[in-house]
Amino acid sequence: MVLSLLILLLSSTAIALVAPALSAQRWDYVVKDKHVVSEKWKQHRRADPDHILRMRIGLKQNNFDELERHLYEVSDPSHDRYGQYLSEHEVNALVAPHADALAAVHEWLVESGIRLDQVEYSTAKDWLIIPLPISQVESLLSTDYHVYKHEDTGHEVVRTTAYSVPVHLHEHIEVIQPTNYFTHLRRNTRAWAVPHDASILGQHAYYPPGHNLLHGQTRNVSAVCRASSVTNLCLRTLYNTINYVPQTVDKNAIGITAYLNETANISDFHVFLSKQRHDASLSYTFNYTTIDGGIDFQAEESDEHLAASRDAEANLDSQTIGGFVYPTPIEVYSIGGSPPFKPDLFTDTNMNEPYLAWLDYMLALPNPPQVISTSYADYEQTVPKAYATRVCQMFARLGARGVSLLFASGDDGVGRDGLCYSNDGKNTPSTGFVSGGGVSNYFATPAYQKQAMTEYIASLDGDFDGLYNQSGRGYPDVAAQGYQYVITYDGVDLHVDGTSASTPTVASVIALVNDALLAAGKPVLGFLNPWLYSVGKNGFTDVTNGSALGCDTAGFPAKPGFDLVTGWGTPDFVKLKGLAGA
Repeated sequence: MVLSLLILLLSSTAIALVAPALSAQRWDYVVKDKHVVSEKWKQHRRADPDHILRMRIGLKQNNFDELERHLYEVSDPSHDRYGQYLSEHEVNALVAPHADALAAVHEWLVESGIRLDQVEYSTAKDWLIIPLPISQVESLLSTDYHVYKHEDTGHEVVRTTAYSVPVHLHEHIEVIQPTNYFTHLRRNTRAWAVPHDASILGQHAYYPPGHNLLHGQTRNVSAVCRASSVTNLCLRTLYNTINYVPQTVDKNAIGITAYLNETANISDFHVFLSKQRHDASLSYTFNYTTIDGGIDFQAEESDEHLAASRDAEANLDSQTIGGFVYPTPIEVYSIGGSPPFKPDLFTDTNMNEPYLAWLDYMLALPNPPQVISTSYADYEQTVPKAYATRVCQMFARLGARGVSLLFASGDDGVGRDGLCYSNDGKNTPSTGFVSGGGVSNYFATPAYQKQAMTEYIASLDGDFDGLYNQSGRGYPDVAAQGYQYVITYDGVDLHVDGTSASTPTVASVIALVNDALLAAGKPVLGFLNPWLYSVGKNGFTDVTNGSALGCDTAGFPAKPGFDLVTGWGTPDFVKLKGLAGA
């Protein structure tokens, strides 16, 4: 399985807090954005006019191009600014909107009957957040909202397919949500019980006889790894972290996101460590933060939870990372905004767009964790391009501050949900359970990846021409084992598969490289890709067999060097540490 990788003050203009909404009619409205609804979402009924949406208006960031320049300079190992990351204040100053943009949007809001004391602001004031009833949102955006229902899950969202704003505001507003983003955020994992037989769960299942329980004496993978059950000891041996002891636990940290009402269970975490990391202190645990309605469910799992293997994802992430990086601090972020959601009369939190809430929180932290692992994903074509671009820009802000972001690439090979057609309104053929890999239709091939992509596409000899964007950003960047992980769930062993397993594994290796760098008095890796594609690639074991199956095809094949199945391959910690200069 594989993964892909990644201050302007409020205008002081004295204007009335309340103005007649009638005057808003003088504005000349033009469609700002529209997006094709996924075939799985069906319009169900008109939205309740009194239902409250937490509207977010994203203003144009005044100097994002300059921020991007800083990002690439501090992330390029050949640049003399490499590792000289920006502070929260410096980043906010670059992305703050122009005073004219704030003034124009404030005027529009006030003349639409919205009080400015209703408005909340992000730390850089590039986002305005306003709880409003549907009736007022429809008037403000000249659109109609409906309740849409997902035909497979029954999940419901309140959305529109297009929205408009006054034409003179188009240059100031980049995106408004929740509008036309029909998210169906999903885990990239599947789970099932481990058979209770001695061959798998016997006395020596986690530590073979004679193995040093504290540190491996040799990198003997065959002695500690079984294809039927992959333990944390196996992974630490396989990726060469087995003999490393973290040295900077007072400076280094790693974060995990938990969506879809998932909870990383502390009791299960301790049981896991007692089985798979014997040297871990009983007091070692993770710090747990809830954001925007996130949950912290630490009770015994209900029958409903057990049947759905709910929380298996969050347990997988926290346990895999804890086993690797002990005693490095771990931050778990539980974010609200997820299905199932039944729209009701006074709900003032949008329940289906968790990325923005999490990013708002992270960007406001003075010292976020240096590595963050996310095992959840959505399909690019279901996400409006304006929204995807803005979220990507927010990721860039974290990168400029020295944060490494890792995301799972999905488990559908070259397809999505087993479907072989695009969501462009034309059912264009698209090339579906295997590691996700492919090419973006939204983002162009970045400069750091051009040579790798050019060489890989040439090696295909024309295969799949016309079925993918040859000038797009390719993924994944790297790979890791993703089958048969053994974790603890409700006190017992559970098998899990998916790029959701691969992601925290590679994130852990990167966190340990950061530890070694900090111990050597050097900056952490930060935004990984410029370093990865120029230097770090030599610290990964190339995978040359297999392919991203899907839609009755073999899909993109693994090849020597970079490919769209395993990226540069799987990590070798010792090599990566050396290449990073630790």
